[in-house]
Amino acid sequence: MTLRLTFLGHQTWLVEGDGHRILVDPVLGPGFGLSPALEFRIWPPRDVDITVMPPLDALVLTHEHLDHFHLPTLDRLDRGLTVFTGPLLPAAVSDSIESLGFTVRRIDHTGTIRYGDLTMQLFPAGARTLFWEKRVVQPVCRVGDGPAVVIGVDADLSDVYVQEVQTGRLPMPRMAVVSNNSQIRPPQADSGNLLPGAGDDRSRKSGLRVMNDLLLDYLQPLDGLTDVALCGNGFLPANSPHGPYLYADHPAMAATANASQDLFTVHGPRPGDRLTVPADGPVTSDRVGWVTIDTDFEATQLAAHTAYLAEPFAPPLIPIAPPLDDMTAALAELAEELPRLARELVPTAAAQLSVSVHEYLPGPLGPHRIYLGLTGGPGGSTLHYAWNASSTAFDPVGPLALDEAMGVYPFGMVLPLQDLIGILRGHVQVWDVAGTTAQFWNIGRPLDSLVYGLFAVYGEHQRPELAARSYAYALGHLAARRIV
Repeated sequence: MTLRLTFLGHQTWLVEGDGHRILVDPVLGPGFGLSPALEFRIWPPRDVDITVMPPLDALVLTHEHLDHFHLPTLDRLDRGLTVFTGPLLPAAVSDSIESLGFTVRRIDHTGTIRYGDLTMQLFPAGARTLFWEKRVVQPVCRVGDGPAVVIGVDADLSDVYVQEVQTGRLPMPRMAVVSNNSQIRPPQADSGNLLPGAGDDRSRKSGLRVMNDLLLDYLQPLDGLTDVALCGNGFLPANSPHGPYLYADHPAMAATANASQDLFTVHGPRPGDRLTVPADGPVTSDRVGWVTIDTDFEATQLAAHTAYLAEPFAPPLIPIAPPLDDMTAALAELAEELPRLARELVPTAAAQLSVSVHEYLPGPLGPHRIYLGLTGGPGGSTLHYAWNASSTAFDPVGPLALDEAMGVYPFGMVLPLQDLIGILRGHVQVWDVAGTTAQFWNIGRPLDSLVYGLFAVYGEHQRPELAARSYAYALGHLAARRIV
């Protein structure tokens, strides 16, 4: 009845029991991204030797975000493996997986995958989960009637699962795997709200707050579990000089948590650590031989992190999409897109709140409420627009420096033109751009920012055709690599 979970980095887990193995969210290369030119390196850095990895029975894909869904990894795996997923996975994702030769099986919520006595049920995301992550499924693993482990992936804990536990239809899990997605950067590198006073020390999330959110608030409905494993925050931000995120050291976080409370034992595995969950006795940890830490690269990045904290600086924003080789064509695409963007912003929190604000720093506000600056235009210029709440359009406006724009408009964003065009062409996804090259400001809550507005407008739930383009782009790189 022993269940084993091997941590392979970020949020990839190998689940083993009764001689069977299921790989969850396989990302087995050095990083992830749509193409080799846009790669977010896994942290801590590790090498997974697939040639000696134990044989697999199946794959599980919890959702389609690129730190879970990695086409280059799938391309290296046996096409005889079935890919199990939830009922809401976008069709463009399953189509791209099937184009590689895999069979995709959608499992109804609470449905069970079974190999021998090893079972995995897939539960829906919690009701409070943000819309673009409601398609997440959360696996619950078990061997026979032994202890259960819930993998709480990237969403609020499943209400359906909690209800099953609290009513006694399912046992209280022995362990929960929780995703630390805090992605907190040093203050000087913070890509958050630029408005003065919006990023003061007390409003920034600390390590204590992160642990409270993960270990107390998130797990409050599962009163009685005895073990917790941390994952997530397991990649390096693109084009960043500061190395890992501030709270990416899970062994240190686990040690601090264990010294601070006695509700449960917290485990902070590094890639290659295997947690054994027995029917009786404590959870133990050992290492597998087919995963090795790249200690040289790790030391280099930790040194960069230390140096940055000692002498921080504002890092330059470097576009991540391919360069624009035809500016005329790019401007034509922009002209076609701006009217649609203006309309689709209307139901977002940013637009709704901006319409409710009638005065700002200069005094009464006219119809222009949201600023959009696109750098890298013709001749290196910046293109300046303002969203008109009266006409629901983006109007060209006179040039403004960033500080001036923040003083005139209560909401705004500056990002490279080539990255916006890259989203439209499928060369990058909105998640990559929003966390890497976009500068923004807003009054109100973080969810009221234009970043979340762009998630709502350009996410794969809203623009499946963009998602399909991005997967076709990634598949094209795979095909080119095979030819070489």
